[in-house]
Amino acid sequence: MIELDHVSRIYVMGEQELRALDDVSEEIRSGEYVAVMGPSGSGKSTMLNILGCLDRPSAGRYRLDGEDVGELSEDEISSVRRHKIGFVFQTFHLVPRLSAEENVAFPMVFAGIPRAERRRRVAAALEDVGLGNRARHRPSELSGGERQRVAIARATVMHPQVLLADEPTGNLDSRSGRQVMDLIERMNADGLTLLVVTHDPAVAARAERVLVMEDGRIAARIRGDELAARPIPAAEPAP
Repeated sequence: MIELDHVSRIYVMGEQELRALDDVSEEIRSGEYVAVMGPSGSGKSTMLNILGCLDRPSAGRYRLDGEDVGELSEDEISSVRRHKIGFVFQTFHLVPRLSAEENVAFPMVFAGIPRAERRRRVAAALEDVGLGNRARHRPSELSGGERQRVAIARATVMHPQVLLADEPTGNLDSRSGRQVMDLIERMNADGLTLLVVTHDPAVAARAERVLVMEDGRIAARIRGDELAARPIPAAEPAP
């Protein structure tokens, strides 16, 4: 499903090079549930950006569903992001002036999906996250957990193959965080490939396996249920 083959991402800063990713090779199978941990600057966000086709490797190859992403045009990359990948962020990224249903419909407008089909999909997506009765509420009228569930509905309304979640519980209390993780794990159980970047060992331990990043490399690969017994590099929450 996801293949990173000796991928590096190098940023040039004056006369210096910063290796945000350094010769990373990894495979994530279709339907797998993987967490990524590591301290700030370890390469977690860079890897997520490459997996989400928001950035391209400086070296190496990234294949998604057997397709070499590096050989795609910008229009083809946009289509991959729109149809194959869903994104969930710590800060929700909802449009404040739009209702929950309008926020969920947003990606379908750009995809050219007819209005009647958009309405049907929005209703189903909001029901799936338990917010069918909050469809016309704006983000300011929703709790943090509800806003994150709207964001998940928006991320999955195009029926992606992969869901990339960057600190999805970072702005939530423990109860709301557990509800959000339960929700995306149910989607994973239905076949959605799930990759979660987190600083929270309790969140990472729920995954099938954990990739521990350090200095742009994968420093360790461990099972989620082994996480508590293994020392890992100190992971820091996002500011």
